[in-house]
Amino acid sequence: MFAPMKRFKKILLRTFAVLFIFINVVSAFHAYKFTHFYNAGEITVKPDSLKSGWDKTKEALFGINFTKKKNDYVPDSSCRTIVLTSKDSIKLEAWYMAVPGAKGTVAMFHGHGGNKSGMIKEAAAFRQMGYNTLLVDFRAHGGSGGNTCTIGVDEAQDVYAAYHYIKAGGEKNIVLWGISLGAATITKASADYPDMKPAKVILEMPFGSLMDAVEGRVKLMGLPGQPLATLLTFWGGTEHGFWAFNNKPSEYAKKISCPVLLQWGKNDPRVKRAEVDAIYNNLAVQKNMVVYDNSGHESLYKKETEKWMKEISNFLQ
Repeated sequence: MFAPMKRFKKILLRTFAVLFIFINVVSAFHAYKFTHFYNAGEITVKPDSLKSGWDKTKEALFGINFTKKKNDYVPDSSCRTIVLTSKDSIKLEAWYMAVPGAKGTVAMFHGHGGNKSGMIKEAAAFRQMGYNTLLVDFRAHGGSGGNTCTIGVDEAQDVYAAYHYIKAGGEKNIVLWGISLGAATITKASADYPDMKPAKVILEMPFGSLMDAVEGRVKLMGLPGQPLATLLTFWGGTEHGFWAFNNKPSEYAKKISCPVLLQWGKNDPRVKRAEVDAIYNNLAVQKNMVVYDNSGHESLYKKETEKWMKEISNFLQ
């Protein structure tokens, strides 16, 4: 009577052990793919129409290979391409666009998987307001070097490199603007580099913690947020040598020492209201939070242009 039950328990434990190992292996592969981008030609990426059933199965199990998104804006004579160097020697491509009699300079940082071309319209708006702009490709993105994206940890060096470049040119009024990953990374740089003292900071839809960001992305894929978010966060940090659960912009916000404008889209499926509230509550400086009723996790400028222009202009005055 007891022998069959004992065998059943052994089978059950072995099954759980196999499933646990399998889920962790799959999570480790997905975390690796999510944090790596490659130049065209370095990897083979088949169009969806040419993928076999096995190709799709491999992607589901081991993740998708990502290529760096090419900048599709063609710079004209008003745009100067420069190369910055991070503290760990990564070459970063940036565009500098000046205006006569500038009031200051805005350094701009894009989101995960994006590039500086995606910020062209916002940059034009800043120049319309009288500011020079410096649009930066994060490492492993656009025209910059490197293949590894650490979701804000090492990218904080990229923010600092841009700030230092502008400051070295004699600029006194430096504004940092970031969207999504760009916004979160500005908070990390503020914590890592106390000598970085911009005049103002504009954060658009930053995630509250890396775990929150991963969970939001997992849910968008139609999968349960937990335990996948925990596993992906663990493996993402482990593979790059840091404790990813400590990557918390909501905590880094405490270190920002200048006025902050925090903006968020009410329909954002990836960043929850509680996340931006946590960041806002931890800001110990002059601050303002603006909610865009008709926007999600997207360019607030493109979605609600008039409101964005008004809020940004008022903040920069």
